[in-house]
Amino acid sequence: MKGYALALVLAGALLTSFTEPEPKGEYLQKGHYIVVAAYRIGQEKYMDNYVSQLTSKGLHAQYGYDAGRKFYYVYLDYYTDFNESIAHMLKTRKQEGFELAWVRVMKEGREPTTTSTEAPRENTTTPVVTEQNKVETAKPVITTAPESPKVEPEQKQPEKPKAEEKKKIPALREATVLFYLYNPTNSKPIEGEVEIVDSDMGRLIKKVKAHEAQPMTDPRNKSGKVTLIGSSFGFRKVQHDFVLQEVDPENLPDHIEWNEDKYIIHFDLARLHRGDIETLYNVYFFNDAAVMLPESKYELNRLLDFMNSNERYKITLHGHTNGNARGKIVTMGPTRNFFELSKDVIEGSGTAKELSKARAQIIKDWLEANGIAPDRIAIKAWGGSRMLHDKNSNNARRNVRVEVEVIAD
Repeated sequence: MKGYALALVLAGALLTSFTEPEPKGEYLQKGHYIVVAAYRIGQEKYMDNYVSQLTSKGLHAQYGYDAGRKFYYVYLDYYTDFNESIAHMLKTRKQEGFELAWVRVMKEGREPTTTSTEAPRENTTTPVVTEQNKVETAKPVITTAPESPKVEPEQKQPEKPKAEEKKKIPALREATVLFYLYNPTNSKPIEGEVEIVDSDMGRLIKKVKAHEAQPMTDPRNKSGKVTLIGSSFGFRKVQHDFVLQEVDPENLPDHIEWNEDKYIIHFDLARLHRGDIETLYNVYFFNDAAVMLPESKYELNRLLDFMNSNERYKITLHGHTNGNARGKIVTMGPTRNFFELSKDVIEGSGTAKELSKARAQIIKDWLEANGIAPDRIAIKAWGGSRMLHDKNSNNARRNVRVEVEVIAD
């Protein structure tokens, strides 16, 4: 019998040794969390130190365990609404130290499992201790007439609440939609836009910003087919094609989900790699000048983010113009004002190729002024030899462009 008991003890010890350590604290429940850091089991000391640092700065930092991914996540806020969480995440990214904050979406929460044993019943017999330290059992008191048993009124069992009827999911063409762009390597959202295209005619219907809820656009064509192209500078474009009326709400494809009151269409954008070429369509120049318009700053900052994301990236900037005519060329003056025709600009003349070179050069100069090493950026001038449209057409402005080619990653 002793040998059997010893075997049970040893077996229990072995099972305990192979059990994963129990995470500390609470599990993340269903919702949307503004996450600023992640830690594995065993790194609790570092996590506690970081949470203390944030708390000392007046931030309401907390942490929770994600049983699915086996990570602790340090988060600043929690929201039940997806749109609200994205908006606050983007605000958080503007704060120093939180530039890489992201939203962790927990679709199903999990509570830590706890075991409880029932406490043994108390002995109702009262011991009486005598002088000789003997223990006697107290004699029960006998009443002459037992009390009549009290009859409790029968209580009605509460009615079980009726199960709520499952709400019918509307058809995609009649619903609200949100386009969600993200980096699949870290699941972090990416700022960008989505082009909505009439697939029958190959016609751009409109461009919309990502992460903003809006009614789904109906192409109103014969087939009902629509093309969605998600893009953000520094990432490869992702395209989804489908016929609106054929999207089954009960059997959605992997990149579409229904979330509370809207469809979310996912675009997993991968970083550009060697050989990829991206056009800086949102970088604009003053007429006949190698000086940029102020609205170019947004896309330039995305190019800068791209270069900072990987120190191995090297690029070539290809300059293009609308036509090959010779003409006036205005370049930046000694004050190096990249976005204004200041008083010290230099006026001259030259070929279209020289203008395209000067425009590529000012982008290179701006990147260098923001910390990018000169040997990571080359330039090449094409003038009007590679136009996309006729120089007199409505789309002639798109001939004026600078392309970014990734030559090393």
